[in-house]
Amino acid sequence: MGSGHAHPHNDRSWGEPRPGLFGRLVGRARTMLGLQTSPPRTGLRELPLALRHGDLATRYLDAERDDDHRRAGTAAASAMDRAIEDGEWWAADIWAHRGLWHFERADLPLQAARQARRIGDLRSAAGDPDSARRYYAEAIDESRDIGAEHEQGLAALGLGRALLELGEVTSGRRLAGAAETLLARAGAPQGEVESARRLRGEELVVGEQTEERE
Repeated sequence: MGSGHAHPHNDRSWGEPRPGLFGRLVGRARTMLGLQTSPPRTGLRELPLALRHGDLATRYLDAERDDDHRRAGTAAASAMDRAIEDGEWWAADIWAHRGLWHFERADLPLQAARQARRIGDLRSAAGDPDSARRYYAEAIDESRDIGAEHEQGLAALGLGRALLELGEVTSGRRLAGAAETLLARAGAPQGEVESARRLRGEELVVGEQTEERE
């Protein structure tokens, strides 16, 4: 890849599979028609035994047992944060996907969009910007659908970084410019706006293979 970074996790399985597009569309249609029922747990595997310990795991399992998707999603997101702090990428990714699954079933679109964006952040931090792109793109789309410009701007910033790391300079800088506009318009902290601005004007490393040189 153009950035020259190694991507050690590309050859291994990440966490929970995302629910299929058809399944999500059906779920949304049922909600719109007032036919919401307790969703089947298709696409969510049993929590691995290695992760069934600690206070956060207990909190998550209790919420899952009660079908409290909001509480389960929050506990899973907290467990993801702890795993990231410990550099346990596999565990973090499993928790991240479980959080996303529960937030979607709780019909919490902002939390789901944020979780998709954070999966992108996680995979980028673990050295896999290529697979991070799909999660950033999904977060951008879902944030736009609900008018959450701050979250959309953060997802655009993350995607811009991933594209630049992959050597897609023009697209990366365009995303950074879009992120800057969105974040400024949403009244985001100045540090986030400055991060987008710096990314938009980031200098190329001499000798780096990219789609263009400026």
